[in-house]
Amino acid sequence: MISSLTSREHISIFQTYKRLPIEIDYAKGCRIYTKDGAEYLDFLGGIAVNALGHSHPRIIEAICNQAHKYLHVSNYFYQEPQVLLAEKLKEISGFDRVYFCNSGSEAFESAVKLARKWGNLQGKTEIIGFTGGFHGRTYAPLSAMDRPLYKDGMEPFLPNNIVVKYNDCNLLRKSVGPFTCAVALEFLQGEGGVISATKEFIETLEELRHVYGFLVIADEVQSGGGRTGSYFGYEFYNFKPNLVTMAKAIGGGLPLGALLANEEVAGVWKQGMHGTTYGGNALACVAGLVVLEELERGVLSNVHKVGIYLSEELSKLKTDNSLKIIELRGRGMMQGIVMNEDAIHVVTSLLEKKVITNATAGNVVRLLPPLTISKEDVDEFIFSFKEILSN
Repeated sequence: MISSLTSREHISIFQTYKRLPIEIDYAKGCRIYTKDGAEYLDFLGGIAVNALGHSHPRIIEAICNQAHKYLHVSNYFYQEPQVLLAEKLKEISGFDRVYFCNSGSEAFESAVKLARKWGNLQGKTEIIGFTGGFHGRTYAPLSAMDRPLYKDGMEPFLPNNIVVKYNDCNLLRKSVGPFTCAVALEFLQGEGGVISATKEFIETLEELRHVYGFLVIADEVQSGGGRTGSYFGYEFYNFKPNLVTMAKAIGGGLPLGALLANEEVAGVWKQGMHGTTYGGNALACVAGLVVLEELERGVLSNVHKVGIYLSEELSKLKTDNSLKIIELRGRGMMQGIVMNEDAIHVVTSLLEKKVITNATAGNVVRLLPPLTISKEDVDEFIFSFKEILSN
């Protein structure tokens, strides 16, 4: 049903999104409720943002308490919410420094700026990205991506950037060299179709980093924050990047991004070289601290347990529908179902059954539910999916 709100939007908001034809009233847990009384199972989670689901009581309490103190004072002041969240991120990651910004795109811009500052001191200026990668929609991310829809007609992009085929070890060897400043990748690609880096590819990357001394930027905007069953996607590879970008889940539903780095690299930035007015907003930081605390208190364990259950149930579906489901990808609460048809048809059919999912990379149904979902929620999703496949 096209609501009056949707009609008003048509004449007031840039038409850059293909929005779902529903008007949300409120949301709680992994459920979204519309103004016409419908209830939807949310397996998109605000595109991997709502790690604890909607309207988590501790997040709401933390935001309300902070709002009574102050909303914004700028980064000219030390703020307890920033310091506490930074210390928590340092604790779970092992990095020395945290720079706060507002989004994943901004975190990647920051990572490229820092890498270029570090690299220029050594004559290294080239940034390498990979096919299928997605790092945001501003110019540094776009320059390291191969997405025509996001790039065509908006050239020129940043110089000294090349895009190499993902998981191609031979091309990687041919592409890096003494002028390589940084290599940026998602260890588990989201927009690219929920594709994991191969073990051989990461081993090759580590070998080349040792030879040429470039930085590795791990984009953990979507796969970080506990989504895979670990705090970071790179942890499955016995690999430590030099820089890590984060966003989405770490803001608890509020705009927040972060760049993590060790002192050796972070130290090339001096006061005034980089900054942002809203970065590390107090409301977002107190919400993010709740997210990290809840991950420790059992949510990370739930991702592991229910994530395995989701994988098992999807495997059963694939076995029974081998002509319709080509492949299963991902881990934890970041999984992709590769169909033998355009995934948007499946997503639309699921929406009709009051289940919200997402289509990406053409034929991949992407699942990004809250990390708090239960086995019963998985059963509900599987039941609806099974009905669609039987038609």
